[in-house]
Amino acid sequence: MSRIGNRPIGIEEGVAVEVTGNKVVASCNGKNSELQIPQNITVKKEGENLIVARGNEDKKTKSLHGLTASMLKNIITGVKNGFTSELQFSGTGYRVSVDGNQVILNMGYSHEIRMEIPEGVTVEVKKNKISISGTEKQVVGQLAAKIRAVRPPEVYKGKGIKYKDELIKRKAGKKAAA
Repeated sequence: MSRIGNRPIGIEEGVAVEVTGNKVVASCNGKNSELQIPQNITVKKEGENLIVARGNEDKKTKSLHGLTASMLKNIITGVKNGFTSELQFSGTGYRVSVDGNQVILNMGYSHEIRMEIPEGVTVEVKKNKISISGTEKQVVGQLAAKIRAVRPPEVYKGKGIKYKDELIKRKAGKKAAA
């Protein structure tokens, strides 16, 4: 039994939630986010809470029950506060800049890497820090993961792109091992 799916989801103050058929729309201060509800899952608004229920006991329906509840909580939090992911990069000659709706990464390759910034996401670069923010948790996290994948941190010198709170276990080099 899904413990996450059975918990009522509190609607934060200032957030308007509309449940229509198989779609839930959350809005706050001009920001909108919507979620399609899968089959055999129902969402009801009771007072200041959302209740997620499943129609049958199939394995797929059970797995979608908790997922839908988590995603509903994320869209409510996203329109109210937003989500932020922070990255740091280090390495000689490594540079990052934002040009319109693209992030330009110079990470020691023979060419620069350009990535499109999805709609509703903002990217800021200050010195060696990249801050990605937006209302949808999945989109923010996916862009952060794609940027990190360009040059993941290496274990000998610590060069590369890492999450702000990521801990890199450093290895000793050849001289230290000998």
